[in-house]
Amino acid sequence: MELRFFPSRTLALYLGKTFLWRSLAVLAALVVILQTLDLLGESGDVLAAPGNGQAALWHYVALRLPQIVQRFLPFSVLLGTLITFVTLNQNSEVIAMKAGGISAHQILAPLVLVSLGLAGLSFAFNERIVTRATATLTAWQDVDYNPLPAARHGSTDAWVRDGDDIIHAATATTDRGRVSLGRVTLYDRDGGTLKRIVVAPTAREHWEAGRFAGWTAPAARMFNVASGGVTSVARFDFGAGVRPDQFTLADVSADDRSLGVLGGQIDELRAAGRPVGPLETGWWHKLSGPLSAILMPLLAGVAAFGLARSGALFLRAVIGMALGFAYFVADNFAVAMGNLGAYAPLLAAWAPFLLFLVIGETVLIRTEE
Repeated sequence: MELRFFPSRTLALYLGKTFLWRSLAVLAALVVILQTLDLLGESGDVLAAPGNGQAALWHYVALRLPQIVQRFLPFSVLLGTLITFVTLNQNSEVIAMKAGGISAHQILAPLVLVSLGLAGLSFAFNERIVTRATATLTAWQDVDYNPLPAARHGSTDAWVRDGDDIIHAATATTDRGRVSLGRVTLYDRDGGTLKRIVVAPTAREHWEAGRFAGWTAPAARMFNVASGGVTSVARFDFGAGVRPDQFTLADVSADDRSLGVLGGQIDELRAAGRPVGPLETGWWHKLSGPLSAILMPLLAGVAAFGLARSGALFLRAVIGMALGFAYFVADNFAVAMGNLGAYAPLLAAWAPFLLFLVIGETVLIRTEE
């Protein structure tokens, strides 16, 4: 038996090209179907915003499409592997290859190599396109598909605590290095008892002698809980102990940040004493997630072997599909546990991958090698 992983260049190209085109065909079919269903469910909300028409629908498709491709690429690789192996088995091509001294690992090697390339492309696609599309789509959905502000860098729906007081900002945007807050509400409390509520349309950073001194609202209205009266003030200062980054980092999400940007924000949040477990899980999963494509040929490889005429080919295909979908269930469960803090971030991101790598290799060795 040959000891090389690619004993035949022609055979490796044939298997790799067959697997690649069938995986891409499955991905295209899934994307068309799922994008159509998603658009049917969301088009009413998009068109409900004043001024939105056909162009807005195409804009939504352009933003949603990268997310669908990212999520279903591993499924496409799994189904592409099963289709490839079932076809090869039915045509007795696998029997011919094994009769020529090619082992099961050598049959799988071209597919794993192609999957590695797909994993690399998936990682680059996620970093350069998916994160930006997700950030833009999330911002658009936050304003109910109305036009976005010209400059929008920051967060929305930010809640910050300042001692007993609680501050809510509907928006926190950064312009030229300075943070501005929109639709600010301050809940002034004393010992847990609400004293007054201050509402201001905007607020900005206040600096004195080159040092940050809090926030200033040019105009505000104050509701006194005890008296029930409402007064207006021309200027209201608050939040001397609330840093600007506490607003801009209030809703950091791993989905709309690239690996480098997310790592820097995790460091900032950790330095500020904020919990970063879910974000660290997301950071590690940005590496382990694309690599799931490498597992699919190994998990679905059971469908390649055995005699087609024995009637067990369908059962083998079902087993391969079950192993693949079991991985996705385990991966989603582990990430959820990591977000809840029940699993360490590194364990939550990598444990399912390593576990199913061992399972797939064990099944392959015990059944075929």
